[in-house]
Amino acid sequence: MRMLLRGVLPRRTVRMRLTALYGALFVVSGAVLLAITGGLVVSSSRTSVSAANQAAASSLARDQFRIQQLQGELAIAEAQIHSGVSHGLLVGSAIALGIMTVVSLVLGWIVAGRVLRPLRQMTVATRRISADSLHERLAVAGPGDELKDLADTIDGLLERLEGAFAAQRRFVANASHELRTPLATMRASVDVAVAKPEPVPAATIALADRLRGELDRVDGLLDGFLALARTQHGELPGQATLALEYLTAAALAVRAGPIAARHLTVHHATGQDGTWVTGSQALLCRMVDNVLDNAIGHNRDGGWISVTTGADGHLARLVVETGGDVLDADQVARLAQPFRRLGADRTGSDHGSGLGLSIVEAIATAHGGTLGLRARPEGGLRVAIALPLAPAGRLAGAGVPG
Repeated sequence: MRMLLRGVLPRRTVRMRLTALYGALFVVSGAVLLAITGGLVVSSSRTSVSAANQAAASSLARDQFRIQQLQGELAIAEAQIHSGVSHGLLVGSAIALGIMTVVSLVLGWIVAGRVLRPLRQMTVATRRISADSLHERLAVAGPGDELKDLADTIDGLLERLEGAFAAQRRFVANASHELRTPLATMRASVDVAVAKPEPVPAATIALADRLRGELDRVDGLLDGFLALARTQHGELPGQATLALEYLTAAALAVRAGPIAARHLTVHHATGQDGTWVTGSQALLCRMVDNVLDNAIGHNRDGGWISVTTGADGHLARLVVETGGDVLDADQVARLAQPFRRLGADRTGSDHGSGLGLSIVEAIATAHGGTLGLRARPEGGLRVAIALPLAPAGRLAGAGVPG
């Protein structure tokens, strides 16, 4: 019942509660004031009528009949005066109280809005600030009151968060860069050991091949870390205007071998309008590559892949769908987080670093776009990327990437 009423009744905001409080206080104080005023007026009217009775009685001492007649008339007049004064006072007080109640509610609503305006501005600014814009601050100006203290506290928190995020990205980028040297040394050592003139045992060759494979996986993982850190840090090298359909076609052509090896059927459809976008050519190619690698690697042998590119309003879209088992919607929604995978039961393989879709989301976000992941009701996964279309003025020098 409470949930039903909560859905029907409007949300009780602080402004609404302050307005109700102002109105209630005014009604109570107005009622008390009117009650006191009414009591004083009634007491004054009774005193005036009593004085008139004494004067009439003293003047009518000479005529008993006249006294009785005037006493009756004065009693009637007293009752009429008292009734008229009371009724007029009651009606006037009720009207005045109603008018002032409405006025007080309006004034209370306006005053509450002005009081809460800095809080609304801080709320809007805080919602706008994300992990990619932690350099922004509320910077609320005004006297050093409680609201200013709250804004300064939030600014301090944002500054600490910015430092923590920057330190994390620097650590990932530096670690990924520094670890490449020992990996290259290890790979060279393996190659030298296998390339000796004397016959090398078969077990050593098998071990060397396995080490090369593991080193390649670690190298790919470090490359993913480095790309993720740079993208999240806002580094977009090699700005160019490219078409998503050409990037997708080129990436599919490069992956013809893996597609044929798994006997996958690819449906590639392009829209009527061009899907020209502006951004880093290397990162955009990496984004398309990761999406297609995810569709190939996380698929069944003999399955299918549907790739669609097109324009929708002011957005260029790339949609990649795959078939397969019905997936859990909650797990799919978290696939864009680093090291999130659905497991080898869906893919038939335990390969993959778990960074592919995380890098895709970071690249899309860095270019002002979005990544949407959804489990298909019939089974499989739907990956949708939306990027802002390139301005018309930049299409003159655009070309097809080689």
